[in-house]
Amino acid sequence: MSNIIPPALVRRLGNLAGFDTVAFEAIHEQEGGITSIRINPAKANNVDTASLERVPWCDKGFYLAQRPVFTLDPLFHAGCYYVQEASSMFIAHAISKLALDERPLVALDLCAAPGGKSTLLNTYLHPDSLLIANELIKTRVTTLADNLVRWGHTNTVVTNNDPSAFRHLPGYVDMLLVDAPCSGSGMFRKDHAAIAEWSEGAVMLCSERQRRILADSLPTLKEEGILLYSTCSYSVEENEEIADWLCDTQGMEPIGIPIDEGWGIEQTLSEKHACPGYRFYPHKLRGEGFYLAAFRKVAPQSSFDQRKVKTEKALAPMVLTNWLAESDAFFSFTVGDDLHILPKGREADLRILRDMLYLRNAGTRVGRPAKGELIPAHDLALSNAQHPDLPQLALDKEYALEYLRKGNLPAMHDPNGPKGWALASYKGTPLGWVKVLPARINNYYPKEWRIATL
Repeated sequence: MSNIIPPALVRRLGNLAGFDTVAFEAIHEQEGGITSIRINPAKANNVDTASLERVPWCDKGFYLAQRPVFTLDPLFHAGCYYVQEASSMFIAHAISKLALDERPLVALDLCAAPGGKSTLLNTYLHPDSLLIANELIKTRVTTLADNLVRWGHTNTVVTNNDPSAFRHLPGYVDMLLVDAPCSGSGMFRKDHAAIAEWSEGAVMLCSERQRRILADSLPTLKEEGILLYSTCSYSVEENEEIADWLCDTQGMEPIGIPIDEGWGIEQTLSEKHACPGYRFYPHKLRGEGFYLAAFRKVAPQSSFDQRKVKTEKALAPMVLTNWLAESDAFFSFTVGDDLHILPKGREADLRILRDMLYLRNAGTRVGRPAKGELIPAHDLALSNAQHPDLPQLALDKEYALEYLRKGNLPAMHDPNGPKGWALASYKGTPLGWVKVLPARINNYYPKEWRIATL
């Protein structure tokens, strides 16, 4: 077994209260992992969860009996659900128990790609919140932005910045989620390559990087603001020792999160400040390795005066009226030639974020005005803000997959069918745009999103 799980890791874990070395090693000998999904409540009408076991700490999370080929499910591409590891869904429980869903917040997901935790925040935070989803690595930020487009919320800004950039926004966010880059030991069952990359030296390097990320970003958290810190590592150096360091040097105090004893989550206390931490071990529950701890900022934190910020002049083109369910609920602005929308009341936030950060996407891109009309954007097709009466072209699974391949659809001969712009839909859920012409149907699915022929 020592050839599979690094002996140094097992030795260190064996010193922790409640840790069962034999059971931990045995679960890693088993082949095959656990697949879980978290449904999108805004789009979940056609996702059949009646026979699925629910994730205990997340009411929108479900275990699958086996892992399907998600590429062949149009509902996956439509954003009806997200494939997410069950342990990390514990953030939903933390949000509820810390009452972070009771009022609108400005929330920052600092290390957000590929988007699992950002889409979770979209679902569980107050609907009038503003979510900033940040990713440092450029090659990963595109995936993050695409996954948030699929989820369909308008209240999200995707940024591509180093954590230190948020020092320029002191006292700006109410909640900070740092799912920190780590040594990855919690993913050993799912990612065997992580085993070969693990070392005690890598743990120490990750611990140093985690402190740097936190120290760089914590100034943006308001006084009394909430930090959720998580890793997919088992190492104390990346978990409980970071918790003590936050209390020693960053002006944070720990917060406990009530849990059900039957869930199998191991609560730990850090050595110096007795900070509660929540460890997920795969031999004790149906999930992979995960750690989460919550903190409140008690140190004084200055903030810039947002009253001095000039808001951008919001556009209100009548062209959007027929495309949005509640056009009065949004303000629109331009990015290049495209119109985007954000919820009204966030005009100052947009100006602040545009001035201080590099934005990859802001709100929802609705389309490009042309001769008094709108050429609709793909993002609008997947948005929860779209008008419910937009015409739809219903597709069965065969043609839905052909559409997602950006293939050809047969011409329509139904005189009562849609004409012009229409939403290609599967089981009533939009997949993207088509344009229905007398002799053909043009497929407007983005070429960079098209799926491979399987």
